[in-house]
Amino acid sequence: MPITIRRATINDMLAMQNANLTNLPENYTLKYYMYHLLSWPEASFVATTTDVDAANEVIDGVQKDHASESATTTSQSSENVFQDDIHGNECTIKLDAQYVNKGEKVIGYVLAKMNDDPDAADQTLNGHITSLSVMRTYRRMGVAEKLMRQALFALAEVFQAEYVSLHVRQSNQAALHLYRDTLEFEVLEIERGYYLDGEDAYSMKKVLDVVKMLPSKFQKTDVEDDCESDLLQEITERAMSSGKLI
Repeated sequence: MPITIRRATINDMLAMQNANLTNLPENYTLKYYMYHLLSWPEASFVATTTDVDAANEVIDGVQKDHASESATTTSQSSENVFQDDIHGNECTIKLDAQYVNKGEKVIGYVLAKMNDDPDAADQTLNGHITSLSVMRTYRRMGVAEKLMRQALFALAEVFQAEYVSLHVRQSNQAALHLYRDTLEFEVLEIERGYYLDGEDAYSMKKVLDVVKMLPSKFQKTDVEDDCESDLLQEITERAMSSGKLI
């Protein structure tokens, strides 16, 4: 199944919390996710997979519903519609916390914010990565890196953050490799007993340059997205001229 990186929404909160509880010892209440998503809606992202067949079933079901509604004048109460949705053959819902839509499930997320502490010594605009998690079966596929790059770009472009900070456990060598070696974060110091269980944390920082953070620069392609040109125009024109596109 293809993996999609998109902005996180309020509807993703339960799935994000599920990924957090499944993979990480640092857990948060739903209110904390909501605080991030409502305060900085462009900063957090989820990675999802979609079962195409299930998605098509939803589309077909909606079309059938519209046809049925136009053919009858019988109205149903919202309670009855809800019961039909849960028990009806055409509206089977997969009751799994990973799923946010029929066929679409969240397999990773990054939760990011801007530093909003009015008493902070450094009042420079800066962001913070609160949490990053990818489900175990989808690791070593570059998902965490893509989530991070989208969040870093959003913090720089939308919120004009000059740098971003984060903390990582000393024992988490995979995360340390991602942040330090791949994303080029700088280790500032070791904060003793930072975590509730007493483990030390690396305090890390990365200076942001919105031009250098363009996602297209890391897609291993000869075509660079300048965020203005239509990358499909040349392909479309060539297909139309050859008669392959109607």
